[in-house]
Amino acid sequence: MYKAPVEEIAFTLKHVAGLAPALEGGHLGDLTDDLVDAILSEAGRFATEEVAPLAEIGDKQGARFVDSAVKMPDGWPALYKAWAEGGWNSLTASPDFGGQGLPHMLHVAALEMWNSGSMAFAIGPTLTIGAIEALTVHGSDHLKSTYLPKMVSGEWMGSMNLTEPHAGSDLGVMKTRAERRDDGTYRLFGQKIFITYGEHDFTDNIVHLVLARLPDAPAGTRGISLFLVPKFLVNEDGSLGPRNDAYCHSIEHKLGIHASPTCTMIYGDGRFGEEAGAIGWLVGEENRGLACMFTMMNNARLAVGMQGVAIAEAATQKALAYAKDRTQGKAPGWQGSGMSPIIEHPDVARMLLTMKVLTQGARAITYACAHAVDRSHGEEAKHWSERASLLTPIAKSFATDAGVDVSSLGVQVHGGMGFIEETGAARLFRDARIAPIYEGTNGIQAIDLVTRKLPLSEGAHVRGFIVELREIAAKAGAANTPAVGETGARLEASIADLEAATEWLLTTLAEGKQAEALAGATPYQRLFGLVLTGAYLAKGALADGGDGRNAERAALCRFAAENIIGETAALRDRVMSGAASLAAARAVLG
Repeated sequence: MYKAPVEEIAFTLKHVAGLAPALEGGHLGDLTDDLVDAILSEAGRFATEEVAPLAEIGDKQGARFVDSAVKMPDGWPALYKAWAEGGWNSLTASPDFGGQGLPHMLHVAALEMWNSGSMAFAIGPTLTIGAIEALTVHGSDHLKSTYLPKMVSGEWMGSMNLTEPHAGSDLGVMKTRAERRDDGTYRLFGQKIFITYGEHDFTDNIVHLVLARLPDAPAGTRGISLFLVPKFLVNEDGSLGPRNDAYCHSIEHKLGIHASPTCTMIYGDGRFGEEAGAIGWLVGEENRGLACMFTMMNNARLAVGMQGVAIAEAATQKALAYAKDRTQGKAPGWQGSGMSPIIEHPDVARMLLTMKVLTQGARAITYACAHAVDRSHGEEAKHWSERASLLTPIAKSFATDAGVDVSSLGVQVHGGMGFIEETGAARLFRDARIAPIYEGTNGIQAIDLVTRKLPLSEGAHVRGFIVELREIAAKAGAANTPAVGETGARLEASIADLEAATEWLLTTLAEGKQAEALAGATPYQRLFGLVLTGAYLAKGALADGGDGRNAERAALCRFAAENIIGETAALRDRVMSGAASLAAARAVLG
């Protein structure tokens, strides 16, 4: 059974990602170290004792479509009610609408624990929190006062409606349309697919944020607007009014996250209401909807990265427990009686340590990204905003790839029993696989990283970041202790790979050779993630968190440096030399 690693999460937040110096510098308001520990402890308790025990029943029962409605697994509505009553929905929301106004770092740390307990559960509230943010930034005063208090309290949930059958990653070709009405409202008509928590029985109202196109809108993404479309209309006194002309037509049968309802939504076919058309209200400005939605999507991408961390942590815990208990053969040097636990076999130990490295590296990257998001609202806003922008695609992609890789290794450690559903290792592997796909595929994250984020401040920001990473490598080299081994030299070599690949990409883009640059985008993204993993593990190994685990962190850091991050040399070669062979081999695909 999963147990939230509260101490390791707190250490990474404070001593690797930057929370401790931010607290000491007064950058996070009245937040104190004691309050951080209390919040993390309670989030960990809730994830361990209340969410995790319902994960299996959620996977087996799944969300069920019954009589044109979605019925959630047994015990899940009560779980959501307890989660909302605990105030978790309001953690980072504005105090103006009942929120607690706490830093994003605490939200993502708690999010990790809830997703480790059950990814299918945690994704629903995550979308509501994103909808709250988008509405807070872009909504009118009327929309904010009408919807935000009940969304912040968790009494109502939200959803995000982008994808259509013919419009996935390319939103510019979407067909859902909106028509203006004289009373200031709009009527929406169309179909959306893959809508997470588009219908459920957790709350009595669902607030949909829907992208649609006005009749006179410009072509492409410049002509998309964002609308708030509630399941039930809201009366002036705040009570629920008639049903809106929006409903769930069906739910998908999926590889994983079975308990998360993935809905096909129909807007405006006349099923409800006297007049066909789902009633909606404009959020932000006409034809500026994608900018509004990106307020929600950027943090949603970080939240999906947290899903990767969460699955990796849960899979590592499960595999480690199994490897300590399962006996097979006799490992080299085994002195005990009978067969040795499989953890004593070098190959199994290698897999488990690789799982730990990828999990901790992904955790540090995502937490560092959240730290940059928090700091972007204060002093040095431009610097921290660019840091958050640079780290977001890496946090989303590296962490979700890690979730898949680590959960796959978890199945391998279990052997044949990993392929059997009863151990739970297979469920984690199945759940993990969606995360590199949704909220912008990891390939799209790579395009974003290379074409939009590297050129920030004409490349000055990424170059400055590389200097910071070199400082960590220098400290590791100066430590000169057997505990960290060759970390300093190995990390410096990987940073040199990153710098060379970065400069090549910036030059290639400046020369207008976009196809050549994009051919290396995904390898570059992984290269960057591996360098950050090595650097952040070294930073943790060199810090003293006061918990007596310095030797363990140093050993893991050394293993990463001497066994994992050396892959950066091959990735550098793929970035800088792979475009020609890719273009030449394209004909093989027909």
